Amino acid sequence: MHPVLITIGSFTVYSWGAMLAVAVLAAIWGIGRLARREGYDDNLAMDLVILSVLAGLIGARLAYFIIYDWQNFIVNPLVLFKIGPNGIEGMIWYGAFIGGLIAFGIYVWKKRLSFWKIADMFSPYLALGYALVRIGCFLRGCCYGNITDSPLGMVFPYVDNLHRYPTQLFSSALNLLLFAYLLWLYDRRRYTGQVFLSYLLGYGVYRFTIEFFRYSVYHVGPFTLGQIYTAGLLAVGAVLYYWRLKQCDGAVYVPRNRKRI
Repeated sequence: MHPVLITIGSFTVYSWGAMLAVAVLAAIWGIGRLARREGYDDNLAMDLVILSVLAGLIGARLAYFIIYDWQNFIVNPLVLFKIGPNGIEGMIWYGAFIGGLIAFGIYVWKKRLSFWKIADMFSPYLALGYALVRIGCFLRGCCYGNITDSPLGMVFPYVDNLHRYPTQLFSSALNLLLFAYLLWLYDRRRYTGQVFLSYLLGYGVYRFTIEFFRYSVYHVGPFTLGQIYTAGLLAVGAVLYYWRLKQCDGAVYVPRNRKRI
């Protein structure tokens, strides 16, 4: 793998960090276009993306230490901000999602914006950003799959010499498809919040499935710890989807760029 892209003296560009930067720029650009089209301020996308990413990184690290290394965290809480030889090491996506969602919610509440409308704008680019960052995981050689004799298997030299599923690439491809679907759905949604809730359901289905191929340390019966979290996400997403649909009472939302027929 290629965990480091460029090294110039003491300056190092890590693959994962570089892909995160690309994801942030893509999100600012894409969400900014949707925000302007919906009549929001130009700075909305940049402020919310940067705030959510920073809170998400803290949440991802905190979740990792709570689950895997809480003793070390209690002794030295500053380990949360430690950067290892390959950049930031040890993160959990669900922690990132919760941390980012909390910051997102506080921002829209303070600005008195519609949570559902803004969440709909963000959701396609959340899927796109995830797809890009998983490419960074592939280059870094983390988040790899189970051992396989399938032709799809490949060797991750920093792990061992065995063939494993490149689950990072599977994840990236599936989330690119989810991005395309959510972007298509945006102008066709029946109610505000449908795109965001569709993201929760789409991500949940993807993640539950990919966990069968991805290497995991912890299992609960036949399921991985990630599948347990994902089952909860799917349940919450399904309940909210039904609740929001009933709340809107059949009213069809028409985006600003689309005329009602």
